[in-house]
Amino acid sequence: MLLLIAMLFLQLKDNAPWWSVQSSGSDANLRGVSVVLDAGKNDRLQYMIWASGSDGVILRSSDEGSTWRHISIPNTGGLDFRDIEAFSADEAYVMSSGEGKKSRVYKTTDGGKTWKLQYSGTTPEFFLDSMACDSETHCVALSDPVDGKFVVLSTNDGEHWSELPRDKMPPALAKEGAFAASGTAIAMCDRGGIYFGTGGPAARVFRSLDQGRSWTVSETPIVSGTASSGIFSIACDGPDDLVAVGGDYKNPNDDKRVAIYSDDAGATWHLADAQPGGYRSAVASFSNGDFAVVGPNGTDISHDRGVHWRHTEKLNLNAIAFESSDGWGVGPKGAVARFNTHFQYLIRREDDPPVVGAAR
Repeated sequence: MLLLIAMLFLQLKDNAPWWSVQSSGSDANLRGVSVVLDAGKNDRLQYMIWASGSDGVILRSSDEGSTWRHISIPNTGGLDFRDIEAFSADEAYVMSSGEGKKSRVYKTTDGGKTWKLQYSGTTPEFFLDSMACDSETHCVALSDPVDGKFVVLSTNDGEHWSELPRDKMPPALAKEGAFAASGTAIAMCDRGGIYFGTGGPAARVFRSLDQGRSWTVSETPIVSGTASSGIFSIACDGPDDLVAVGGDYKNPNDDKRVAIYSDDAGATWHLADAQPGGYRSAVASFSNGDFAVVGPNGTDISHDRGVHWRHTEKLNLNAIAFESSDGWGVGPKGAVARFNTHFQYLIRREDDPPVVGAAR
């Protein structure tokens, strides 16, 4: 007989606030955010938060969001930095979105004092939407279709970027594209999986299980059919469990068909049984089986890998990122907020695996 050995954690209930609002000192429309646990002064572990957005704005906090340092890259004041991926207090990539040469990837290795331009678009159709990394040297970035196919860039050394082969990339539909609302339209998952979501005439997920050498594509039930609708963000929790969210950003309160999930590494996709409260621009995992989504009319939480969502509060955020269960969100007019993890009753049997991300 299995023995119940612990009633682990109980903190605030789901209806308590999930966000603590902070001040960034910026009025930019923040679209990118990255959180990393770094050994700072005196080798004390601390959270480094990097954020990016409109008008070339880059922000960094080394004191868990209490204060923010404003960073600038020369001659980039007109760029829209839609994604940022950080690995320490010193090392980060930032990606701008825009037509052709306005789509760029920069990297710093000295905390933002200097930046190196690593990639810039060469054709008018090129438009970077999203970036993802699974290490400081291995990243991918997604562009809207060029010559009828989506473009995925990759770096394997943290310095040089090149296009992945497109001979096995399924063709894009007419007027199909990806969204740069939060820089999270593409995701890298365990076992070499790369996924990205699209919108417009259809909401589709492109999947590669061999690090981008070959691709398959699946149509999903997320709302589509207009230039403003489709999949905006995708995230994974391990190699098999994925969640994708979106909707129609011109109808942000429409909560029909805005979230889907997969439990078979993206082979099939299902509508969530209980949907989020409207259009959602970003999704991220913050613990084993737990996901959060954000959008203009608030936040929703799922504790069952995206099958059911519960609306929590109405804070307007564009993007969210986690390091384990600690997270930050960013949004319009310089909005910054820290995520408050709420533990629930967790009952373990003596033969259960350890709870991942349950304590902090």
